[in-house]
Formats: sequence, structure tokens, C-alpha cells
Amino acid sequence: MKTGKAAKDIFTPTTVARAAPLPVTRPGRPPLHDEEWTKVTVVLLNRQIVYLDRLAADIRAKTGAAIKRAEIIRALIDALTESGLDLTATKSEAELKDILTARLGH
Repeated sequence: MKTGKAAKDIFTPTTVARAAPLPVTRPGRPPLHDEEWTKVTVVLLNRQIVYLDRLAADIRAKTGAAIKRAEIIRALIDALTESGLDLTATKSEAELKDILTARLGH
């Protein structure tokens, strides 16, 4: 029994069914939001990370919902965006903090 192609068959063009190109995927877990996004690196102080982790743990203990640090940070930015505060005259992180703290009533 003969295996492989016969001499006349080696020059016969072959066609290969090509699959549709795969969609571009980003590394990590799939996001839960539909908007375009960009991964950024932000330096936070250890006390800020501890606060975010405690807040996330407290939310989970109280509601059962698992919320990530990034979700908390995005919510804060969105709330600031929607607040209508004009922060363009601030000159430092400390001044920005004072304005936001006064606005939050603390």
C-alpha cells in the first residue's frame, strides 16, 4: 500500500480554509465594562492601598459584593467628573485634598 502523494499530485494547488481573524484581546481578566480602556500605572502610598483593601473587605462583609481597588478608584474619578467642581485653579495635591475634603463635609 502506497502512502503520501503521487508525483503528479505534488504540484496540485491546495486550498486551506482560513478562520476569521481572532478579536484583539487584552491581557488579564475580561473587563466588566463596555467602554474602551487603557491600563495605567499609578503610584499610591501604602496607607492608601490599605484603605482601599479595607474598604473592599468591608463592602464584601456587609453586602457580599466583591469590589476591586480599580473599581473604587474609577467610581471616585467618575463622581469627581460628575460633581461639577472646578479644580483647575488648584496648585498642589494638598490643596486638591483640602477642596475635596471640604466638599465631602469631613
